[in-house]
Amino acid sequence: MNHAAASSSPFGIGSKKFGMWLFVVSDALTFTTLLICYTYLRMASDDWPLPFAFSPSIIFSSVMTLVLLTSSLTMVFAVDAMKSGDRRRTVRWLGATMVAGAAFVLLHLTEWRHLIFDEKVTPWSNPWNQPLFGATFFGITGLHMLHVTAGVIYLGVVAAGVLRGRFTEEDVEVSGLYWHFVDLVWMFVFPMIYLMSVTP
Repeated sequence: MNHAAASSSPFGIGSKKFGMWLFVVSDALTFTTLLICYTYLRMASDDWPLPFAFSPSIIFSSVMTLVLLTSSLTMVFAVDAMKSGDRRRTVRWLGATMVAGAAFVLLHLTEWRHLIFDEKVTPWSNPWNQPLFGATFFGITGLHMLHVTAGVIYLGVVAAGVLRGRFTEEDVEVSGLYWHFVDLVWMFVFPMIYLMSVTP
């Protein structure tokens, strides 16, 4: 990190990292609001659906969670490699993080396909005649999946910049901050939407 740049900031932190923190805080408020609304609707409804059987739904979403947690670990390795000045190793770990992120998105799309075409659950209708369930489920998980997709693209841009010697340690740290935030959001989505809606 450029310590001179950081020390010149009135906040004692680089402008890129400060900007990412502002984004993370504002985005955290967005997801918090959505999850609070989901929880309110769930508690206020006497017939809120419990559509996720342990097998295969919970097992499948647990695999998705494991993949995302693994991507956080590879991101840590990428930041550590950049701190050591090893750009090629940094790019390899960033690539591994991108692969895990892409795998998460593909698994999520597979789950959506199953729900929409096999279970007839859509954002507008479902077999339980509870349209708010579909709207909140697809809205929250879709927004998160969009963040993961954007993160994969973002990491690709950072990896290309690191390989060409254009990006610094701070750039990798900032991308890691975004990625860990996306993973942390899922740690709330998974129990609140999946584990609390297991079919009895």
